Amino acid sequence: MEVTVPVLIVGGGGGGLSSSFFLSDLGIDHLLVERHPGTSPVPKGHYLNQRTMEILKQHGVAERIYEIGTPAKHMGKVHFRSSLGGDKPYEGRNFYEIDAFGGGLLREQYEKDSPTRSGNLPQIRLEPVLRQIAEERAQGKVLFNHELVDFNQDESGVTATILNRATKEKFTVRSQYMIAADGGKTVGPKLGVKLEGPKNLVDMVNIYFKADLSKYMGDMEALLTFLPSPEGGLSGLFAAGPTWGPKSEEWVLVHGIRPDDPDNFNEESASAVLKDVLRISEQPEVLKVSHWFVEGVLADRYRVGRIFLAGDAAHRHPPTTGLGLNTAFQDTHNLTWKLAAVIKGEASEELLDSYEVERRSVGKRNVDWALFTFMNHPLHAIGMGLLPGMPKEAQEKAIENYFADTPQGASIRARAAEVFHTQRIEYQAHDLELGFYYEDGSLIKDGTTPPESDPMGNKYQPTTRPGHRLPHAWIEKGDKQISTLDLVGATGEFVLITCQSSAAWSDAVKKIKNALGINIKCISIGNNADYIDSTGQWKEVCEISEEGAILVRPDNHVAWRTKVAVENPNETLTNALINILGRKETPLLQNN
Repeated sequence: MEVTVPVLIVGGGGGGLSSSFFLSDLGIDHLLVERHPGTSPVPKGHYLNQRTMEILKQHGVAERIYEIGTPAKHMGKVHFRSSLGGDKPYEGRNFYEIDAFGGGLLREQYEKDSPTRSGNLPQIRLEPVLRQIAEERAQGKVLFNHELVDFNQDESGVTATILNRATKEKFTVRSQYMIAADGGKTVGPKLGVKLEGPKNLVDMVNIYFKADLSKYMGDMEALLTFLPSPEGGLSGLFAAGPTWGPKSEEWVLVHGIRPDDPDNFNEESASAVLKDVLRISEQPEVLKVSHWFVEGVLADRYRVGRIFLAGDAAHRHPPTTGLGLNTAFQDTHNLTWKLAAVIKGEASEELLDSYEVERRSVGKRNVDWALFTFMNHPLHAIGMGLLPGMPKEAQEKAIENYFADTPQGASIRARAAEVFHTQRIEYQAHDLELGFYYEDGSLIKDGTTPPESDPMGNKYQPTTRPGHRLPHAWIEKGDKQISTLDLVGATGEFVLITCQSSAAWSDAVKKIKNALGINIKCISIGNNADYIDSTGQWKEVCEISEEGAILVRPDNHVAWRTKVAVENPNETLTNALINILGRKETPLLQNN
């Protein structure tokens, strides 16, 4: 049996499943295969930043995640505590807390810059939602318990052999393109793709357990709680749901272990660690122990012929700053609209080269940043006076000194606060999350320089410079208020935004749509326009005159702009689109 589809997706995690429903919304037939019978059995990644939630909102998924995910009131801080329980004076106390993920004093700025808040839903609960959505939108085309066992490619497509692991039957899939979202397990190695960067840096375990911690957690504003570990570092604790806040039934402790421990680390070892770290009287029920190594690797190529790598197949790094899962969603969001444009005949194959150009640079930055923030964590314990390998008695004495009502205690706390505050590079990474941009790729440069970047990754500066995400602003039409980001739908359309109703720009869009067969529309924002800028927020961030225009791609990144009027809008916009899409037509449509 041979199945023919435009796109084959290998992998049913976040990257693969999002590729599926993105392609469905774009009107592209596809097939997804995943070797496992079900979605992730462990929590793994959980934090979904504002940019990812914007993408999921565009595709009608965000509200389903908010409905079952962590409420905002339980994810606005990060706590550093001496322990959860214990009867000693220094136990069960906060070392420090920091506003995080748009909570506390960050809320006003985060709400100004995006129509969505961050989300939180561990993959053990997130992936079933994504799978259901993918299956709803591509019925019969999302195949779990099906394994890619072989593939080869030629000039016109990819031929893959798929094994139905339940029936042991094999069949062939012929596709124009393949997305490898398999975590780098199969496709990349066969293609000779190298993952470059440091590996096996630190041995880590995730201890997934059940326990009633409600009496220890208070109101639980914190998404993450860090606790001293027996080895002298800090272990991270987060709720895994399904109830959120202090009454969460399930939890995860992320714990570093000694190099000689991994082979022997099991549920019994995990129980001992939980006892030492949490210091509670109850005995938690260990559900699963998963072992992993900290690494910071990046694929040397994101594209090999007709095969594209996304997610963990292209980049792997520590969970700090939550960049793994978020980067995967943003990879597939970038890739799928380009595949759709080529398959529909709106763009040439040259457009697909821009996927690696754009996303690999972001991938490198995210790998480097995740390693940077991870390596900053040991400083917290040192700042409190806790050293690696410190005997338990000395560790307890250091914690006692930290809370001492003495000049020395005050000095220790002040020093530690300075160190803790440096971790805003992880918990307040607003610019890192919203401000990433493409310097080259599917865009037309306008000769301007990017806004000055915050070296700590905190302060985001909105801009309509080509390559950057379209800034958010609330705009109105009648009694309906939407975000500028809502102007771009999920079906692969370009949007030309002007600051007043302009017959010249509107006519140009109509002619181009008919002549080139491009999915594009024109929308005006301002007085006597399609949408009203009643708050003045759009005027504050648009950076163009009333005669200018901004061309926005299907992924809500700016492709081109002119700040002022142009002599021939039709010819100018046609030239821009042909270059952006890699097409070869003679750009002279003004008389059509």
